[in-house]
Amino acid sequence: MNKHLVSFLGSLASSMRDLLPIILVIAFFQIVVLQQPVPELGSMLVGLLLVVLGLTFFIQGLELGLFPFGEALAFAFARKGSVVWLVVFAFGVGFGTTIAEPALIAVAEEASEMAAVSGVIGANEAAMEDYAWGLRLTVALAVGVAIVIGVIRIIKGWSIVYLIVSGYIGVVVMTAFAPEEIIGVAYDSGGVTTSTVTVPLVTALGVGLASSIEGRSPMTDGFGLIAFASLTPMIFVMAYGLWI
Repeated sequence: MNKHLVSFLGSLASSMRDLLPIILVIAFFQIVVLQQPVPELGSMLVGLLLVVLGLTFFIQGLELGLFPFGEALAFAFARKGSVVWLVVFAFGVGFGTTIAEPALIAVAEEASEMAAVSGVIGANEAAMEDYAWGLRLTVALAVGVAIVIGVIRIIKGWSIVYLIVSGYIGVVVMTAFAPEEIIGVAYDSGGVTTSTVTVPLVTALGVGLASSIEGRSPMTDGFGLIAFASLTPMIFVMAYGLWI
């Protein structure tokens, strides 16, 4: 049997196993606790099938495309010894993946609507679009900077503990000065950046870079970039709130 087919079937079985607990929880509360029939059972089963297939194809795409691609680029830049281009590439990956992050787009649109309702911005489509776009750009810039810091940390061998602690001290300080309306959005922005598009490429970049530098461990040095990608958006968005 073709190895790709075997891999796909394995991912399919894994996806079904991973989704089984939440299916059982929903079924238990619907049937046992609420004691009501499942509404539109046919549509729900079709949707569940699509979720399983979508998750399977996504995992396969990561294994076949994004992870090898990110690691190969990191190896290539490390062999060339071009730190400047590596930093530019790291920023580009962080910025590009974040600006296209579906979760961030949804949060930005919701935040713009709430800002309009609360009177922070004008209650018109143009003002809401500008606010949402500005929020997305701010978060994308923050993640780009975060990945650059993470890449330099891997190259220099800096301790991740001191950087993370310093970053969260900055978050606490910014929280004291930022407008109340933006604090919740800022904290949520730190979470939505680390989602389906950003995480695979950033993780592959970190592991590939650590694997290609002598004296660096892919396990201890290759991971940690995502922590920076979650941290800096909170600071940048609160600064954006102060500016707005």
